[in-house]
Amino acid sequence: MGDESKKNWVLMVTAQSPTNIAVIKYWGKRDETLILPVNDSISVTLDPEHLCTTTTVAVSPSFNKDLMWLNGKEFSLAGARYQRCLSEIRGRASDFEDEEKGICIKKGDWEKLNVHIASYNNFPTAAGLASSAAGFACLVFALAKLMNVKEDCGTLSAIARQGSGSACRSLYGGFVKWDMGKDLSGNDSVAVQLADEAHWDDLVIIIAVVSSRQKETSSTAGMRDSVETSPLLSYRSKEVVPKRIVQMEEAIKTRDFPTFSKLACTDSNQFHAVCLDTRPPIFYMNDTSHRIISYMEKWNRFEVTPQVAYTFDAGPNAVLIAPNRKVATLLLQKLLFYFPPTPDTELNSYVIGDKSILKDAGIESMKDVDSLPLPSELKDSIPPQRQKGDISYFICTRPGRGPVVLADETQALLHPKTGLPK
Repeated sequence: MGDESKKNWVLMVTAQSPTNIAVIKYWGKRDETLILPVNDSISVTLDPEHLCTTTTVAVSPSFNKDLMWLNGKEFSLAGARYQRCLSEIRGRASDFEDEEKGICIKKGDWEKLNVHIASYNNFPTAAGLASSAAGFACLVFALAKLMNVKEDCGTLSAIARQGSGSACRSLYGGFVKWDMGKDLSGNDSVAVQLADEAHWDDLVIIIAVVSSRQKETSSTAGMRDSVETSPLLSYRSKEVVPKRIVQMEEAIKTRDFPTFSKLACTDSNQFHAVCLDTRPPIFYMNDTSHRIISYMEKWNRFEVTPQVAYTFDAGPNAVLIAPNRKVATLLLQKLLFYFPPTPDTELNSYVIGDKSILKDAGIESMKDVDSLPLPSELKDSIPPQRQKGDISYFICTRPGRGPVVLADETQALLHPKTGLPK
């Protein structure tokens, strides 16, 4: 690594990774340490322009120990999952040389270099929006780029999986399947891309953030309890999911939205039924979540074909998928009718992400929200009470790409000279 006069350098990489939402759920592990699932799962990667983790990783001979900062606060790297990811990447590192900066790192030197990590989520952490999936995918991807790891995204997905199961799916854009694998080593439990984000780019996704609070039961603890106590989970993983995986793959391949919607809604509901079948029962959804399901089911039944797919991960937030932009504008109108912002909320902060959908829906002010018509599917029933304040905000997005390196140094979260947070 050169003489003492050259030990002040800092080598740094910044990457951005998306989150993903499972439409056929992963719930339950057959191996807790390696994070091997009891069934395959399928997800949609969300546009990182609207939901992503940005991570900067750096090494320097001047760093005394491995350090991490998450959303601006120092965060312990002592956990086994972080240590496994760091160890796996360091073990696969290759020689690196930058003549201009006078940096030469041999394969064996990476083990001796400490790393600084700064990570930031542009969406709520631990609230059921797959923040750990985006976080570990970004960490593994960025470390692999920094340490000149030659493996492809398939191998990296197996490493990310050991940090957070769903993270393996965030190594790809578009539509992704996590193959549960059969090997005891976990080497074949990897993610594969079914189709990229351009394959079905008509889809529009609206996330209703019901609560950004951390959930009471972590996914890790919840899965463990379900595996140990839920007969429904055993039946689901062996009898139900294998058939649904085949059907969902075909629906994605042929862009068959009615089948896609039916499978996504049914699988989400069964996942939460497993949570209720667990002892003690786990409650990830709340009254607002249930109302959203009720409203979407009424709309789908009213129309000739399904207009929306809904799915809920381990949290109360609803992910609603529309087949095209025209239906998405109707969806947003209905959501704002049912769940208008409180009087002190700015419309601009209540609907975020792709705000152009607001314009398409003819909503430019609170006055427009107040004058929204009664949804057609409710005309023969008692109008519901409009629930102000039950939704924190809406995120409008779409299927998106996988992780990328950010070349612009201004986007780095660590200072290029010190390797400390900016």
